Amino acid sequence: MPQVNPEILVWARETAGLGIDEAAKSLQLGGARQSGHEALAEYEQGAKAPSRPLLLKMAKVYRRPLLTFYLQQPPVKSERGEDFRTLPGGLEFESAPKLDALVRDVFVRQRLVKSILEDTDEAQPLNFVGSIALTQPVDEAAKVICKRLSFDLKEFRRKKTVEESFNYIRGLTEKLGVFVLLIGNLGTHHTALSTEIFRGFALAEKVAPFIVVNDQDAKVAWSFTLLHELAHIWLGRTGVSGADFGQKIEQFCNDVASEILLPEAEMDGLRQLGGDRHELISAVSNFASQRKVSRALVVYRLLKRRQIDRKQWSELTEEFRRNWEVERAKKKEQAADAVGGPNYYVVKRHRIGNALVEVTRRAIAEGFVTPTKAGRILGVRPTNVQALVGAA
Repeated sequence: MPQVNPEILVWARETAGLGIDEAAKSLQLGGARQSGHEALAEYEQGAKAPSRPLLLKMAKVYRRPLLTFYLQQPPVKSERGEDFRTLPGGLEFESAPKLDALVRDVFVRQRLVKSILEDTDEAQPLNFVGSIALTQPVDEAAKVICKRLSFDLKEFRRKKTVEESFNYIRGLTEKLGVFVLLIGNLGTHHTALSTEIFRGFALAEKVAPFIVVNDQDAKVAWSFTLLHELAHIWLGRTGVSGADFGQKIEQFCNDVASEILLPEAEMDGLRQLGGDRHELISAVSNFASQRKVSRALVVYRLLKRRQIDRKQWSELTEEFRRNWEVERAKKKEQAADAVGGPNYYVVKRHRIGNALVEVTRRAIAEGFVTPTKAGRILGVRPTNVQALVGAA
């Protein structure tokens, strides 16, 4: 068996966002005579060679292919792309390994789906990917996307809940051939990625483009994020992190998503706003609720129209964020106290999306993928694949 470079073990663990104690626990190392920390340190320092069974565990825990552990040196770090919506600060740096692990996972899923479509002669390049440019006026870009999407704003607002409104846009998006996933962690609540790390990202591929929406965010924000990332796909710009146009792209995609959900002409309904803070919040809340959009989106539009200044905008968005966190904590408590809960497979299917489930189901039926690959695409164990693709 070829030797394993200890540097690879350290690199794989660190890029998975795991400390040595956390990794040792996940790998079930250690015992009465030696702690897990000490056992893993021996492998990472080259004092002891890992067995194949241990490498298989590492591949699973660190979310890396087994062959990765036989590389001579750790690979050069790749960039995430300019369409990964991150916010500055220490949290982004500390959580970067987890975000990178999520990005890698989605890239693998996309490649597998693309391969399936190619094998089944369904890999038709989508001509709308990369069909608009940053020089295009925002309102024109919004109209182009809405037309191809067959998006009806009145239908969007007629839905009973914001989640149903999101499902409406998601369904239209998936009909175009874009896969939409709800992912906010690496498989457990301990690995959750907050919206301070990312709200969504898009893989702007001609065949099988993917969009990921962070389901840790408020549900009322999901539709905006989906449309923001859809604008990225229309631009055809996954790009390179730190590129000169990064900020400009984010601004453009924000404005396109805003125009689709809240056309500029409607903002005149908030033209006469008084100076009282409570009255302002009340007016914004009612305005947003009627249109199935977030209050943060409304005050963003008010800022752009210079009806409020940046200080007001910052204070209001922070207050809305705090209110949402309190509300989310209450819902978690209620869920914890509730008996039973929704079916695992129904919830999982909702997060994965009908489009991805159906492609996988057909591929299994026609013998194009094994249960192992199907599980990789769907993010479940191979033994759970059949139950998932058959869930109602």
